[in-house]
Amino acid sequence: MDTRTGLPVVGMVGGGQLARMTHQAAISLGQSLRVLSVSPDDSAALVAADVRIGTHIDLSALREFAKGCEAVTFDHEHVPTEHIEALEAEGVKIYPGSAALVFAQDKGLMRERLQQMGAPVPRWARVSTAADIEAFAGGVWPVVAKATRGGYDGRGVWMLSSAEAADDLVSTGIPLIVEERVPLRRELAALVARSPFGQVAAYPVVETVQRDGICVEVLAPAPGLPEQLALEAQQLAIDLANALGVVGLLAVELFETDAGIVVNELAMRPHNSGHWTIEGARTSQFEQHLRAVLDYPMGETSLAAPAVVMANVLGGEPGGMAIDERLHHLFAEDPGARVHLYGKQVRPGRKIGHVTVLGDDMTSVRARAARAAQWLQEGR
Repeated sequence: MDTRTGLPVVGMVGGGQLARMTHQAAISLGQSLRVLSVSPDDSAALVAADVRIGTHIDLSALREFAKGCEAVTFDHEHVPTEHIEALEAEGVKIYPGSAALVFAQDKGLMRERLQQMGAPVPRWARVSTAADIEAFAGGVWPVVAKATRGGYDGRGVWMLSSAEAADDLVSTGIPLIVEERVPLRRELAALVARSPFGQVAAYPVVETVQRDGICVEVLAPAPGLPEQLALEAQQLAIDLANALGVVGLLAVELFETDAGIVVNELAMRPHNSGHWTIEGARTSQFEQHLRAVLDYPMGETSLAAPAVVMANVLGGEPGGMAIDERLHHLFAEDPGARVHLYGKQVRPGRKIGHVTVLGDDMTSVRARAARAAQWLQEGR
């Protein structure tokens, strides 16, 4: 508890952009989020008042960080499971807890649990040799290989087109699962929040557009998605949150196929597919996550406009027009574009911010968002 304000302290492990935007949401609730950051130059550490420097793999740093926190949560899934279990045994409230978070940390455990629940998943298998992969493929290539832990933004995912490629990957020693390549129409995401009390709130299902393994656009609501399929996706996310005991945000990444929906990945934290909610929903995913871990009643999740598009801003080549000048030009051209920059050093392909645009027509809103992101990235 913060003795100055009488309000609870929430600690977030990780100092990236998710913590930065969660800090912004905490301000309206009268809080200043406590952040465990590896570096004082991390995205959240640049703006939060209560920053502790340490690493998520150091149990002593985690233990010290948690002192005085009403709840501890995460902006990534990379905290060792045994460290979370140790803190829980000492009475620290951690959301999501180790028993839930492990299914977002380990893709093999996730697939096993979802299969046990009867959730729709691709055909998959654990593999340890190239022969295992070749047997799984059964002569039908490509197949998708995934590192069981640690992958994100296209990292830790490989499209294997031959037994030779499988042999090269296995030789790295990375623990793997393989999956069939799903014949998808598009990718969707269903975002829900759940409190310890068990209250659940679901956001409209969105379409996520990927390029080179990185999400470049999110369209809310998913254009042309049949109502019944949207309800099915929301109910699936709610069922998973309840069954796994998730507290906080749960993002269920989905493939839409001719036969219905298939679960791709799970994330138990605020998620890139929900950044649009800052301006585009009545309650942002970041405030909702705080409400959930503090066991506050959930906020309203309806859209603030008929069409909302979030476009990620990726780092471009160095040089050219300064980012401040780009902002001047963008705001002059489109005063309605809302920009969020993360305070990150620019590297080609790195997410350095996002832009959100609201309106009545998805086609025009999408064009505006894409134009704004391109301008910030390229200066033209």
